[in-house]
Amino acid sequence: MRLTFYSDYSLRLLMYAAVRFGELVTIQEVADAYGISKNHLMKVAFELGRKGYLETVRGRGGGLRLARAPDKIGLGAVVREMEEDFTMVECFNPKTNTCTITGPCRLRGALSRALKAYFEVLDEYTLADLAAPNPVLARMLLKA
Repeated sequence: MRLTFYSDYSLRLLMYAAVRFGELVTIQEVADAYGISKNHLMKVAFELGRKGYLETVRGRGGGLRLARAPDKIGLGAVVREMEEDFTMVECFNPKTNTCTITGPCRLRGALSRALKAYFEVLDEYTLADLAAPNPVLARMLLKA
């Protein structure tokens, strides 16, 4: 299982906002802290705002901040909402499946279990777990 850059950047942006919980942060700050594209982050921030994870404040002195407490933002939920799909193999999509061995094949069942386990682990964590007091992480993120 591999996350898209979109989900990766979503989690990183949320982590940054959690480390600075209650403060406004800018997309430029986050881009500089991680060394990633401001343009990509703008798209991610927009979507996180639409989904209720971030609050945006417009105008001079504006920025972004978490719309909920970090302990109310589950990692599994974020990944489920930010990833486009979880079609690991062709047979996961009955509309486009042309695999000739779908009936007797056991691969789909094994991969389905693995995907379920993946989310069970992510569901054990919240953004608060990632942003819990961590002076090294804070220094690295806030030096930019």
